[in-house]
Amino acid sequence: MQSFRTEIEDPIVQKDIIDLERKITLFREGKIDEERFRSLRLARGVYGQRQEGVQMIRIKLPFGKVSSEQLLRISKVSDEYSTGRLHITTRQDIQIHYVSLDRTPELWAELEKNDITLREACGNTVRNITASETAGIDVDEPFDVSPYAFAMFDFFLRNPVCQEMGRKFKISFSSSDKDTALSYIHDLGFIPKIVNGERGFKVMLGGGLGSQPLHAEVLSEFIPTNQIIPTTEGVLRIFDRFGERSRRLKARMKFLIKDLGAEAFTKLVEEEKKALSHPVFEIDTTAFDTPIPEPLLVAPKVEIENVATFEAWKKSNVIQQKQKGYVAIGIKVALGDFYTDKARLLADLIKNYAANELRFSLRQDILIRHIKEENLAFFYQELAKLGFVTLGYNSTADITSCPGTDTCNLGIASSTGVATELERVLATEYPQYFNNKEITIKISGCMNACGQHNMAHIGFQGMSINSGKLVAPALQVLLGGGVLGNGEGRFADKVIKIPSRRGPEALRSILDDFESNANGQSFLDYYDAKGETYFFELLKPLSDITNLSEADFVDWGNADNYVKAIGVGECAGVVIDLVATLIFEAKDKMTFAQEAFEDKNWADAIYLAYAGFVNGAKALLLSENQRTNHHAGIIDLFDTFFTETNKIELKSTFKELVYQINQNEPSAAFAKRYIQEATAFFETIESYREKDLANE
Repeated sequence: MQSFRTEIEDPIVQKDIIDLERKITLFREGKIDEERFRSLRLARGVYGQRQEGVQMIRIKLPFGKVSSEQLLRISKVSDEYSTGRLHITTRQDIQIHYVSLDRTPELWAELEKNDITLREACGNTVRNITASETAGIDVDEPFDVSPYAFAMFDFFLRNPVCQEMGRKFKISFSSSDKDTALSYIHDLGFIPKIVNGERGFKVMLGGGLGSQPLHAEVLSEFIPTNQIIPTTEGVLRIFDRFGERSRRLKARMKFLIKDLGAEAFTKLVEEEKKALSHPVFEIDTTAFDTPIPEPLLVAPKVEIENVATFEAWKKSNVIQQKQKGYVAIGIKVALGDFYTDKARLLADLIKNYAANELRFSLRQDILIRHIKEENLAFFYQELAKLGFVTLGYNSTADITSCPGTDTCNLGIASSTGVATELERVLATEYPQYFNNKEITIKISGCMNACGQHNMAHIGFQGMSINSGKLVAPALQVLLGGGVLGNGEGRFADKVIKIPSRRGPEALRSILDDFESNANGQSFLDYYDAKGETYFFELLKPLSDITNLSEADFVDWGNADNYVKAIGVGECAGVVIDLVATLIFEAKDKMTFAQEAFEDKNWADAIYLAYAGFVNGAKALLLSENQRTNHHAGIIDLFDTFFTETNKIELKSTFKELVYQINQNEPSAAFAKRYIQEATAFFETIESYREKDLANE
């Protein structure tokens, strides 16, 4: 287990992985509280499963981009530490399941050999930066957003500003006004624009799904590219300071915007400008501006036997690139699950005959890019051998689903089971929808919307339903959501709740009625014309629970009767703050601040010292049974309870001391002074704590 220590070249990564190993040992020895340890491991991509004793590992892949070497490395890790199954998420990550906690440090070290990280794939951090999988090849794009998405990922990875926020934070980059990266449901969404010859972005702020979906607001119609990172840093600093920390369900950015108001929030962000690490951040795009490389090998000429099947596949799954003579191939991956044996062969294929790049999509699929048109028949032949030519890429028949009750603690009903059945219904009864790119079907196993059900044209949410003393799996049917473009979208209405086994019949009723009564209208226009009540009445017979059969009490994909079992959710990294743990963490922050200062990272050093101030104050307040729900509240309450009562004497108010952070530029002189003042403050509160304990 120790060999990985000498195999990691990057000392920062090495320190990170060794720290995880050390914390696992302390947790096993009972020296770290379980809830605090959960927060730490989540920020390292280690997520508890529904099955006891094993972990889900989330691999963070910026905007879903993967080389053949990286895909081979992921496959090797999955085979050695997991089950050989790879799951593509709606954030373009890869998840592997059933991993032993004790083996996660060496697993991480293996991935880092090909520059793949777990860091901040889960927890209260900036999650994976997503982008349209067609970025860089999209015929409609003003410019390639890939380098900007990568710069955002790189800048905020391990950044002190976003390591321990009240909740997760999601960022997307769409390739064009079609907004295929769904900016309106993100904490920050970027849509590319060119204004007077200058590249920039329209910025959406404060969107989100979950049990209370909220449409993002326009933060700016246009900011130049060199302002996207400073703007994001300002937003994150305010979210970290004022974001809710006690009530998990109210801790997302969308609720902070709602509480403060967009204008007040924007003003706070503006006030942070002086403290930003970079007032302007120029992004180097040269690594993405190179010509498409020639394939390593010449593809053999292939004669297609069934031309009609080949042409149907091209129509359904092949995308013209903006680069003349090149196409991209979409691979429809059922439920986002594929296996390492095929992944290895796919990796060889893209390395030898394409440009050594694929991207995982937001619809849980695979997009192979930069294929010469004359090689299309060869790729069809080779992908057919892998079973990767199923029609319906990015279509109605391409259903999005979270893992649901398969592995997730929060799953209420089987989303994957019903998704499999709905895809069977579409394949056998509605083949015309394999070329329909308008209507989307999405399924989540609970209200948290990991399957994005509440922004789909047709959505299903896992629930349960009581029938006498028995409980049956159920589905909430939602209709009328969708992407409108340029930052606009709509959320679906909750129409009716039905037993899960009747999900396929509900889909049949909706599609049959659409085909009979839409009269050429789009699905959304048809839905609006008919109205929610119409669809409630249409589906009402399916909601009757007085006639449930034995089969209705067995969830899709299961053999036994349904049992509602919900564990503790880990999406937010729920924590219980203990005084000793907080003091320990505050000391850690001060050590890290000094290390950052010695490395001349002034902004990082200052923010780590700020975190030391806040954690120390929070620990002391907690010891006096005083609780707050955000950083700003901690700062105010410390003055109220300690400074103004003269229980603790400072040279100024605590608020004035701490808020120097946004009144000074991140210089060496200020960083040195701020760390010294934080250290002195910490000595003061430790002295107070020791006297307080002695008097107990």
